[in-house]
Amino acid sequence: MVQGTGSDVGKSLIVAGLCRLFANRGRTVRPFKPQNMSNNAAVTEDGGEIGRAQALQAQAARQPLSVHMNPVLLKPQTEIGAQVVVHGKVRGNAKARDYHAMKPELLAAVLDSFAVVRDGADLVIVEGAGSPAEVNLRAGDIANMGFALAAQVPVVLVADIDRGGVIASLVGTWDLMTEEERACVRGYVINKFRGDVTLFDDAINIIRDRTGMRCFGVVPHFAAACLLPAEDAVALDAGAGQKQTARGRIRIAVPRLPRIANFDDLDPLNAEDGVEVVIVEAGAVIPADADVILIPGSKATLSDLAALRAEGWDIDILAHHRRGGVVVGLCGGYQMLGRTVADPDGVEGAAAAATATATVPGLGLLEVDTVIGAAKTLRPAAGRDTIFDQAITGYEMHMGETTGAGLARPWLVLADGTDGAVSACGRVMGAYVHGLFAADDFRAAFLSALRAGDYAAASHAARVEETLDALAEHLEAHLDMDGLDAAFA
Repeated sequence: MVQGTGSDVGKSLIVAGLCRLFANRGRTVRPFKPQNMSNNAAVTEDGGEIGRAQALQAQAARQPLSVHMNPVLLKPQTEIGAQVVVHGKVRGNAKARDYHAMKPELLAAVLDSFAVVRDGADLVIVEGAGSPAEVNLRAGDIANMGFALAAQVPVVLVADIDRGGVIASLVGTWDLMTEEERACVRGYVINKFRGDVTLFDDAINIIRDRTGMRCFGVVPHFAAACLLPAEDAVALDAGAGQKQTARGRIRIAVPRLPRIANFDDLDPLNAEDGVEVVIVEAGAVIPADADVILIPGSKATLSDLAALRAEGWDIDILAHHRRGGVVVGLCGGYQMLGRTVADPDGVEGAAAAATATATVPGLGLLEVDTVIGAAKTLRPAAGRDTIFDQAITGYEMHMGETTGAGLARPWLVLADGTDGAVSACGRVMGAYVHGLFAADDFRAAFLSALRAGDYAAASHAARVEETLDALAEHLEAHLDMDGLDAAFA
């Protein structure tokens, strides 16, 4: 089990790299994360959803996606509450305090899933969540040491040197563990190192003297990580993947919604040399020179629509459209582009319930209306777009039904019907399907219509595969793999 001394230390990436490394060695390896918290999710082949990180790890392991790889998924809707997904299906909404009371009953579901994932595998690499040193949350823990002890799995800690204080984080984590928990720990890995690795030799000795823990290696910063799907919106906080403005480059502006979801939709666009994806943070205006404004998915459409208006972004979007600009909405963004959005049952939480009797106006750029409902649509999607007649694949993951005259001009024609809408002017389009822009020919056609250029010269899928292989090679070069292999046994 790979646990971290904190959030965003690189656990997910390390697990993905190890999955690909062992898969390349001919091992049947599978990822597992007992509890995840993320609004970036993927649809599984068995009809549910899991965290995006586990989907990437499964791809790295060359294994089909299963809900059992991430049995508990928390999707934040407010500062204190989240949608609880168990075995890929929505269990309901819970405030943080109420969720902690649920943990004991969820442990059984987690262990059941672990047994399914472990069956037939040579190796299961488990990822923890946050830090095992959060002792105030230790009671009923299912994400870190609570799971490790229940499942009797060995633990390797990952610490991020890039943020500073790495010695304190490791020694402090060790100090806050019980003796029973320490017995699970086999050692640690230092991640995101920059510079001369030999300068860390003395630190290794200090950590050993203070804790007795073994160092399995110091991993240098892996710059190509930005080419892989990110799980957490912290990647957006860091401005990951953004480029410097250059003449002739297509600018795609994306308002940073408070509950942005499935933002890996942006990755294939951002990877294009001729494209600049600009994440517009709160307090900033949407650039007037943007070629496209793309409204991304949202875990809380009504509250994010209110936030969009509070920032004045609705004015920016409408002005952009009047100037002849292109506007794209994906999933929750598609709902916002319509005439109205309603949540009569308060599905999106207390804030939505307070306005349950009201119908909230959308941006009015598409002739559609949306009603949020309790039923969640989770399914793969394949078909063609109606603008460029190019093949697309992706998935649907949404709560709500959309109706209206605008559906007579659908954006996508799928195997089992249509999806989305296109405005009469042809410059506004929205759909529920995620992953559209990963289709190379569609992406090339979309970008070429904006500005002539050589787009989609490389396959996005191939780029991700190459990066996973490079990550595996990176880890193999810098980790004591014999030691880790023995520790995992």
